[in-house]
Amino acid sequence: MLDQSYFDKTDEIIGLHGKVPSSLIPIIQDIQSEYRYLPPELLSYVAEQIGITEAKAYSVATFYENFSFEPKGKYVIKVCDGTACHVRKSTTILERLYAELGLSSSKKTTDDMLFTLETVSCLGACGLAPVMTVNDKVYPAMTPDEASALIKSLKEEA
Repeated sequence: MLDQSYFDKTDEIIGLHGKVPSSLIPIIQDIQSEYRYLPPELLSYVAEQIGITEAKAYSVATFYENFSFEPKGKYVIKVCDGTACHVRKSTTILERLYAELGLSSSKKTTDDMLFTLETVSCLGACGLAPVMTVNDKVYPAMTPDEASALIKSLKEEA
């Protein structure tokens, strides 16, 4: 159950975009930006506030891969496993990160909510393969050792 501050912030976001159905995507983008995920209770609340069905709101939010109903860590790491990255051994980077962070394909976020690790089909930077991003900052030509060093520096920052 979310506390009232979540709904107050959501009202503020709705106010920025207007209580109209066409504002759904910008509203839920801002909510996700604020909380690093889209709390389902807020999606239902937004639907009610802008006059659309809950089903419509969920169909939009689940259509776009960008939206997540699961809380994400402070640092969202995406490892590309598209063809160019895969051929250049992106799986060894992923395996190293899984081991160092205690994560797996079924457990994507660390217990301390510091890291979320995801694989993606393509980051659109094939010439820089293998590529990973941290909070949308691109790290080209990665190796397992460079990925480990980056994790260590992010832990020190946090």
